[in-house]
Amino acid sequence: MQFSAKEDVEAPIDFVFEQLSDFQSFERSALRRGAEVQRTDSKSNIGTGMAWDAAFKLRGRKREIQMELTEYDPPNGMVLSSRSPAMGGHLTVDLVALSRGRTRMSLEIDLKPKTLSSRLLVQSLKLARSNLSKRFRQRVAEFAEELEDRQNKQKSTSV
Repeated sequence: MQFSAKEDVEAPIDFVFEQLSDFQSFERSALRRGAEVQRTDSKSNIGTGMAWDAAFKLRGRKREIQMELTEYDPPNGMVLSSRSPAMGGHLTVDLVALSRGRTRMSLEIDLKPKTLSSRLLVQSLKLARSNLSKRFRQRVAEFAEELEDRQNKQKSTSV
């Protein structure tokens, strides 16, 4: 099952990529939302091989996944792969510079069930696909607006 969204961001591609690869910020955000996140690699710099263990509640059950940064191509994009006993998946982020100050951000999530119960979960997600796709695109649009706000704040403080 796939979800995808594209948004144009009024910010340079380098800035957008820098914000998308601020993994510590995403870790803190997940912790604030009640997830448990722990970095499992020993890399000191950002790049392929970074990994995390995460646990969160979804539909009343605790879910545990392992995530790994499998592709890292600054400033063009990255791929995060996830795996759990029940499901695997990929989050693909692609960035394209439309101009010096404008970037197209494309996100795609691909879920692959491994067990019967996860197939049932994905089947129920498919029934609500239009609503979930709409919510995903809306959240990506909100994130794009946040990036634009950060860019504007950074511009105003550096002037």
